[in-house]
Amino acid sequence: MLKDHRWRAALAFVLLFLLYQGAEGVGARLLDNVAVQAGFMLAMVAIGWPVGRWLGFRGYDAYALDWQRSTPVLLAGGLALALLVKYVAVCIGMAFDVYVAQAPAVPSVASVSFLSSIPWALVATFVPSIAEDILTRGFLYRALRVRWVPWVFVLSSSVLYVLNHIYRLSAGPAEWIMLFCFGLAYATAVVRTGSLWLAVGLHWGWNLANVLVGDILPYQVVSPVWSSLLSAGAHLVVLGLLFAVPLQLEREGLRPGPA
Repeated sequence: MLKDHRWRAALAFVLLFLLYQGAEGVGARLLDNVAVQAGFMLAMVAIGWPVGRWLGFRGYDAYALDWQRSTPVLLAGGLALALLVKYVAVCIGMAFDVYVAQAPAVPSVASVSFLSSIPWALVATFVPSIAEDILTRGFLYRALRVRWVPWVFVLSSSVLYVLNHIYRLSAGPAEWIMLFCFGLAYATAVVRTGSLWLAVGLHWGWNLANVLVGDILPYQVVSPVWSSLLSAGAHLVVLGLLFAVPLQLEREGLRPGPA
């Protein structure tokens, strides 16, 4: 039974991984087609449900995406925290010449641009965020049915998160450090809550802020290396704040999912 599940889990992971990577590899780089890119991402998230069923779960609970009373709080709390931290990080970056402010647009035009971009930005950043969270965190945490020691899970998930960015690894050590710190924060959110939803909120909020902050506070990156390190530091701050969240090992637990 365990051996059969391992084979299923391996095949399931490969399928989800190929769909996720296809978004950039095929949709963006090969075809340069946004619709194809979005199609791969949507397909990956949609197929996650039958894959979860095939692995013996009810569906998305295979990735610790159970919908509970606390879910809206976790999702909204992570979203708000990430938006705030990103805004503060940009302000600090401007103070230390990591970023340079650009000339603002006409206020009325900027307001219309900001408001009109919100619906698109919410969807365009949510789908890739939850897709990657399923692949690099939720799948490891629940679908594998491994009894993780918390710190081992956090490190393993963080390394997988770095390696999953195969098209960004050539950017160098600063990029690797940034991605690893992202992974530490998001994986710790899973451990602290026993759920993937807080990690989704944090990840979504950071990606959303990348789109929206530029409308509120236009800036240009002057030092890519220090920009990456500043983002890494911001996530270490988030990591520290997460230890204020009560540990929920008994409620959800670092344990296998239902048989």
